[in-house]
Amino acid sequence: MITREQLENNQVWLYMLTLVIAVGFGLIWTDFSSSLVKGISVVLGILMYGMFSQIPFFRLKEALSNRRFIYALLTVNYVAIPILVWLLTRFLPDSPPLLLGVFLVLLTPCIDYVIVFTYLGRGNEKLMLVSTPLLFVTQMLLLPLYLWLFMGEEAATLVHVEPFVEAFLSLIVLPLVIALVVQLLAKRGRLGQQLLDGSAWLPVPFMALTLLVIVASQIGKLSASLDMIIYVVPVYVAFMLITPVLSRFFARVFRLDIGAGRALIFSGGTRNSLVVLPFALALPADTSLIVTSVIVTQTLVEIIGELVYIRFVPNVILKDTD
Repeated sequence: MITREQLENNQVWLYMLTLVIAVGFGLIWTDFSSSLVKGISVVLGILMYGMFSQIPFFRLKEALSNRRFIYALLTVNYVAIPILVWLLTRFLPDSPPLLLGVFLVLLTPCIDYVIVFTYLGRGNEKLMLVSTPLLFVTQMLLLPLYLWLFMGEEAATLVHVEPFVEAFLSLIVLPLVIALVVQLLAKRGRLGQQLLDGSAWLPVPFMALTLLVIVASQIGKLSASLDMIIYVVPVYVAFMLITPVLSRFFARVFRLDIGAGRALIFSGGTRNSLVVLPFALALPADTSLIVTSVIVTQTLVEIIGELVYIRFVPNVILKDTD
């Protein structure tokens, strides 16, 4: 019988297989696949709960104890990368929906499968794990600020407050509260711990299911946004090429050890596409199509890039002899 550890260690290949199936399914059975969009919110909600239940929110003090890594993590994700993203988007068309999608996905660091990628890339995945609560809280606080700085009134015209808040409450806050309650119960009794252990099985299969539902339901619509998507792919590739070098520089500046330095590299290069997706789906229909397409495209590029990262980072970018 497959163990949870085996499932997590092989999740990259599961996602690749899922994407191939989703693309074929979406292009062949277009009528049925388009109806899958109705189930996105349910699948996303369960995925969010599964992810949040595994984030050690009550170990935030432990994460803050490694101050050099935290300073490096915050500097890379909220100073260096926003500057890089702003520079890269200067090469994109002046299309508010396209820019909104790029900003949403590239300004938010990953808080879930980055832990596994860090492990596969021989980085300090435990350090990455205990840092996820800080990353989650800071990105939710800083994302509106960066959207205002980079887009100004354009962001306000695209983002309608009511559906945006509704998506945030139903797909972020509600799963988060349930996850926190389960974590509290796990501290107090065996039943709560069993529930938390069972929840640990959810992220990988529901990540795959989410990719299946989203890609299958949206792939047929991508042709309508293809003229926009061709612009963002080079930006995403450039982002994944530049961020490891940028993160390695700050790993040296903050004098991080090899494992922490690799964790910093993976954090810098891995983005939070599925967590920001609910915000894209809450946008008006025409805008949502472009923004969702831009975010899904980043996911496709990133998964391929991570397969390169897990070999390139420990063997080239930050070797054991460095």
